[in-house]
Amino acid sequence: MTAEALNVLFLVALLLLVLVTGGVGYLTWAEWRDRRRQQQDNRQMFKR
Repeated sequence: MTAEALNVLFLVALLLLVLVTGGVGYLTWAEWRDRRRQQQDNRQMFKR
């Protein structure tokens, strides 16, 4: 029974690790995308 509980805890920890890593990756990508869009908007403003 102890081994089963440890296996469940390990799987939950692994799932949480994947979710947190994916969330950090998404936030990093979204920030990069937003910064790139803002830089493009600033370039277009200066061209006018």
